Order: sequence, then C-alpha cells, then structure tokens
Amino acid sequence: MEGPPENDLCSICHGVFTVPCQANCSHWFCGDCIMLVWDHGSALQPCKCPLCRRNITLLIPTEASLQLRQDSSVSEILRKVETYNRTFGGRSDGLIQRMQDLPFFLRRLARELMDPDRSLPFIIRARVYISMVISAIYVLSPVDFIPEAINPIIGYLDDLIIVLICFLHVSALYRSVLYSRHGGS
Repeated sequence: MEGPPENDLCSICHGVFTVPCQANCSHWFCGDCIMLVWDHGSALQPCKCPLCRRNITLLIPTEASLQLRQDSSVSEILRKVETYNRTFGGRSDGLIQRMQDLPFFLRRLARELMDPDRSLPFIIRARVYISMVISAIYVLSPVDFIPEAINPIIGYLDDLIIVLICFLHVSALYRSVLYSRHGGS
C-alpha cells in the first residue's frame, strides 16, 4: 500500500488526506496536521501519535506527494516533514521502540524488495539478503549455541533470538535508507 487506506480520513482533521504521511507506528496523517501537533508540543521531543501515543520518530510521505513538490504549499509541508525527520529520524529510543517499529519497517521493506520499480541501493539489498541467508543457515544447521537435543524449548529459543536479531538488523538498515531519503543529510 503506497498510500493511506481507501475511504480513510486523517484522524487529526477528520478530512481527506492532504500530503499523506505514514508514521513509524503505521498510522497515516496529513503532513500539515501532524506538523501542527509537533508545533504545539516540545520542539525538542518527537510528537506522540494521536492514536497510539507512541513516539513518532520518522514520517514517510507518499510518492504522489513527493511528485507534487513543485506546488508551493506541498513543498512547504514536505520541507517541515524533512526537518522533523532530520531532527528525530536518526535516533532510536532503545530496544522497545525498535521492536514496536519492526512490523512497519519489515512490511515496507518487503514491498520495496518485491517492486521492480523501486530503487533500493544494491549494497542495502545485498546486506538484507546476506543477513537473511545467514540467519536461515543458522536456524537450519544442527550446530546451535544450545542444541535442541539437550532442551528443545531453550534450543529453539536461541534460533528465535537469532532470527529476531536478523530482523532488527534488517529493520535498522531500512530505517537508515528511509531516513536518508526523507530528511537525512
């Protein structure tokens, strides 16, 4: 999905989306509306999602919005979103935040890997594939930190931890790509 769900409305203004942006919590807002939420809060802290109250550390505008950049009002909103992303997009608020953001980044990454029209940098694409292959080899290999033969539950737990670490690594890689595209220097 490259834009907000059909027939959905911005949860802030309750109107049709203008310059739709998706937050790292997966909720959609008008770019101007979410920037107003941030303007009315602390400029030193990321704003909280009005729906789930998670910190919004990255806002991703739609491709359609980016193509309308020549319109001065859209350009101004995108500039504010880029400033927001430069301020808060490069930081991570710990493991809990990363775990909460994991589904968002993995869904977007999967769409981007499957879409031949998208231009994910080759080195990032290669690192994603290498991480996934190495993780799969570890899970499928009989050599484990804690073999399943000794204690099956704990033996499978170390496999799960390796897969989780792989997903967190891949998510961090993709977050850096999105950050550089939408506000990073």
